[in-house]
Amino acid sequence: MKLIFDIFQRFKKHKILASNFVYLFVLQALNVILPLITFPYLIRVLGVEYFGLLSFSIAFVTYFQIVTEYGFNSTGTRDISLATNNRERQILIFNQIMSAKLVLVSISFVVMMGIVFLFDIFRAYWYIYLFSFGSILGQAIFPVWFFHGIQKMKYVTYLNLITKTIFALALFVFVTKKSDYYLVPVFNALGFLSAGILSLFYIWKDFKISFKLQSVKGIREQLNKAKFMFLSELKISLFTNTNTLILGIFAGNQAVGYFSAAEKLARAIGNLQTPVSNTIFPYLSAEMALDKLKAIIKIKKITIVGSIVFSLIVITCFCFAEQIISIIYGKEMLPSVLLFRIVILIPLLSFLDTMFGKQILLNLGKDIFYFRVIVLATILNFTINFILTYFYQETGTAISLIITQIFIVLGMWYFAHKEISLILKQNSNYGSN
Repeated sequence: MKLIFDIFQRFKKHKILASNFVYLFVLQALNVILPLITFPYLIRVLGVEYFGLLSFSIAFVTYFQIVTEYGFNSTGTRDISLATNNRERQILIFNQIMSAKLVLVSISFVVMMGIVFLFDIFRAYWYIYLFSFGSILGQAIFPVWFFHGIQKMKYVTYLNLITKTIFALALFVFVTKKSDYYLVPVFNALGFLSAGILSLFYIWKDFKISFKLQSVKGIREQLNKAKFMFLSELKISLFTNTNTLILGIFAGNQAVGYFSAAEKLARAIGNLQTPVSNTIFPYLSAEMALDKLKAIIKIKKITIVGSIVFSLIVITCFCFAEQIISIIYGKEMLPSVLLFRIVILIPLLSFLDTMFGKQILLNLGKDIFYFRVIVLATILNFTINFILTYFYQETGTAISLIITQIFIVLGMWYFAHKEISLILKQNSNYGSN
């Protein structure tokens, strides 16, 4: 009977994983396809200058998105998954994190608008940043980490599929000339806000969880728990979004437009690994708590297969870069071809970074090592980005980005390798005894 029960449990577990993977795959396909449809349209309608302006504004407000998320997408997912059999604990975690997000959103809005009205480069288009903050609010109130933790990704997929599709279609209907550029952040914000509000409704309806503001102590507990992830993600933002901001200051919106077109396309391809990563993260968190060696072996197998797949994708995109840019963006965006050939390494590097950093170091609770790598990478990026962007503009920005990404992968691999060696040594000693 025990054997039959174990087989049933294993089948049930893998069935849940497969279901979550399908939902995440559909969601990620949406996240890849929609930009590939909307970005070329926006470039053709608004022109490179306005597309660059919108990319510049997104780079700026993303700092506040990092602040409001505060690493909860990782720590919240992990804590919810570990409290699977403790409903009271899950409710407490949900309310503490949502309370913390409420505080962070309020502070972020005040700080952002203060900066916008203080500097001319932002003040000229202050309404663009105001509208863009609606997307930040929508993402803040959408508890993706909760659905990840309980492995119920259908809610995330359905809500995003419906709202993002509706408001993406709205872009084609209402954005028809250059003067309509301000509607882009409006529709983006409406999409995120709709999804966020509906997600809270379903949590109340299906899981009987309603939001209750928590004490300062509870909020501080979650902020302390996620601080290393927050600082790591903030540092990542400093060398991704800051690159775009520096480029805009040195070379203008047109250069930002060419660079953003290439980078967004490369990142869209790289995001193909997100369904796998997000599906296995809570699963491997539980596996790592039970048997570290077994979890490490699984991660190694996934890493080998994924590296081969993404290497083939990178080589193909590099060889056909001109055709890809021409088909997707049009002939006027051919200056992005060289940039695309440089940044197309992002999909492979992001995958390796995720496997060594998120799946190994974070699941082992080694947040401090993850943080150290990002700190050093940020210092490196700032050192080379100003120089390369100043002399080579968008090409220099692309080169500095890839150098930094390579450094991150090597750093994550170094610390992950040390932890794996310790696990192997402990298992060897245990076996010999």
